[in-house]
Amino acid sequence: MDLLKPAVLRATLLATVLLGALAPLPAFSGEEEPASVGRGWPVPVMDFSFVSGGMEGAGEQATYNGEVPEGIEPLPVDLFTTKDFYQDVELWSDPRYFRCNSPSTLQAMWGGGSTGDSLSTLIGNDPPQSASWGQCDIDYPREAIVSPYPFKTAQEHYEALLAETTAKGGPSVYTRENPPPDWNGRYSRAIALEFMAAREGQTYETPEYLAEPPQWFFTSINQTSTLLSLLTPEYRQRAVQMHYHQSVDNAPLWPAQFCWPDGFMRLFSRQAHLSMDFVATPERVQVMASSAENFIRHFNVGREFNLEGAVPRLGQDVPRWFGESVAFWDEDTLITWTSNIIPWTTHGVFEHSGQMQTVEIFSPRYDDAGALAGIEQETIFYDPEALAEPLRLIQVHVKTGELEDVDPFIYSRCIQTIFPIEGRAQPVTPGTTIDYTVPDMYARPWATIWERYFEDGMQRPEGDALFGF
Repeated sequence: MDLLKPAVLRATLLATVLLGALAPLPAFSGEEEPASVGRGWPVPVMDFSFVSGGMEGAGEQATYNGEVPEGIEPLPVDLFTTKDFYQDVELWSDPRYFRCNSPSTLQAMWGGGSTGDSLSTLIGNDPPQSASWGQCDIDYPREAIVSPYPFKTAQEHYEALLAETTAKGGPSVYTRENPPPDWNGRYSRAIALEFMAAREGQTYETPEYLAEPPQWFFTSINQTSTLLSLLTPEYRQRAVQMHYHQSVDNAPLWPAQFCWPDGFMRLFSRQAHLSMDFVATPERVQVMASSAENFIRHFNVGREFNLEGAVPRLGQDVPRWFGESVAFWDEDTLITWTSNIIPWTTHGVFEHSGQMQTVEIFSPRYDDAGALAGIEQETIFYDPEALAEPLRLIQVHVKTGELEDVDPFIYSRCIQTIFPIEGRAQPVTPGTTIDYTVPDMYARPWATIWERYFEDGMQRPEGDALFGF
């Protein structure tokens, strides 16, 4: 069965030509040696500027109210018509199973914005089978998401970068008398600056020296099937479970709704980067951000991990929400390794395991006058339990002010007013008495709730063990 009929195939080929023409040339050819063994390699970036639409699934759909786009032959069963998504595993790799919607659109299906057909939501007027279709010819390529580096583990990657730096006479050692690079200040993501400017009726254009690749982790430009291909079979199943209950049952269970922790991978979502503070000392670089959750990380310079536990760690053999990190300086570049992370989920993206580790390279971005304008963060994710292979994400933090000039840092405190009642998030007013089952926070609480209320009659594969420590 062909996915694309001739008319859509022609449109796809045209888009490919346009994207190829807009893609920047790599920093080196396949025959040249990269400047480093494990950092700064180019990304085969595609420019999606010609695609209209906004964030969080509020973009332009191909069709609405269940109408099949011209040139697309639908599958006999898809996410919105199936009786048991567990039995459709062979269809998950086909974008049509998700009606070519991105994960961001799937999580917004019941309230992600109005449409041109005067429907209040993307789900249509006869849900769930009336769910809208996304653009089948738009996707961010898998080869631009997976890591280009040859390393299989974070330890191997970090040690290779340390050896490379040592061979050059490093690492750089900073003291009070010879302080580290002055990165102290407040930073924002360019996408947040664009949003805030638009809210004020203004525009913010990101300078070329602060440009970053399209953000696949925001999932608004990805085919869901492509992101699933990045996961191991068990975690692929967990992701489809999330997509099903969010978009079909209208039962999103986002941790922040209930004042649950947001988890490590939420650090890389746009909401965690609306505003963040960097503070650099000789012993430590601290990064703080606050939105629905407080994101506080310490990169401990010159420290070494204890390798005797379940995973590398600094403190006790107990995992932490944002893990623990060691680091070293290569002149004005900070190279870090993070481990000992609590397994959790990032709504709309995927779950990660307790094996998650990262290598992150923080390097300065300068403006045309040579002043510090931002900090690039190149992150390589290693999680052999959850990821089919290591992934890479490049983000840029734009400096927006000095610490002595900006407003005080706001430390959030979440007060729970929403509870998962009968499988769905429900607001509860003060003084109300409710019948509430307290979930096990270390046994995939979102999944146990979905399975209890929405999966009666479904057949989950054997061996779907809950994670633990």
